[in-house]
Amino acid sequence: MDKTTAITVFESLASGVRLDVFRLLVKAGPPGQVAGEISAALALPATNLSFHLKALTHAQLVSVVQEGRFLRYRANMALMQELVHYLTAECCAGHPEQCAPVALTALCN
Repeated sequence: MDKTTAITVFESLASGVRLDVFRLLVKAGPPGQVAGEISAALALPATNLSFHLKALTHAQLVSVVQEGRFLRYRANMALMQELVHYLTAECCAGHPEQCAPVALTALCN
């Protein structure tokens, strides 16, 4: 991951609504959720949600596929893992293996 991509991801997640949407999709796992489910879970009007989903999709934090008349959204966990790696690549003075227990604990809690 490069710095520009990291900045784009952070800018997208800087919105409380987008952060809530992304966390909801992470919780949903690989099946993801359709837009109506996201809207209901977060009590967001469809037009408001659509704006935020577009921003998350543009930042590649979520993927979207058409299923009939529904749009299904999924969190891009690979991108989030790349971001964590980018942030921790220089951990412990360039010896990230020394930080592994701390990093794993943080990711699993």
